[in-house]
Amino acid sequence: MNKNFTVTSEPLSNGCCVVRLMGYLDAHTATLLEETMQGVITQGCNRIVVDFEELEYISSAGLGVFMVFIEEVRADRGDIKLAAMKPKVFTVFDLLGFPALFEIHQTVALAHAAFPTTT
Repeated sequence: MNKNFTVTSEPLSNGCCVVRLMGYLDAHTATLLEETMQGVITQGCNRIVVDFEELEYISSAGLGVFMVFIEEVRADRGDIKLAAMKPKVFTVFDLLGFPALFEIHQTVALAHAAFPTTT
């Protein structure tokens, strides 16, 4: 079983950006996600879609990264929207009550479209 983790980010339209997760997100790899999220926010993107389509596993340490950044992003009138989770990844989010804190969408396109248009 390959337990590698990679994370990439790229801009979308409407002042949004997407952070794509691939592989296994746990205590050993959470710092990579944290660095990427901080970098995206530092570059001025506070409207973030996180693409979970290629993520096979997430631990509580991985979940914690989103909690670290959500208040900062929302304080700057932005948000973090989650998209394209596999059922077993969603189950972890659901057990910890994350659907009450984060919008979770079926696809990246739907999450992106859920951001209001900028004027």
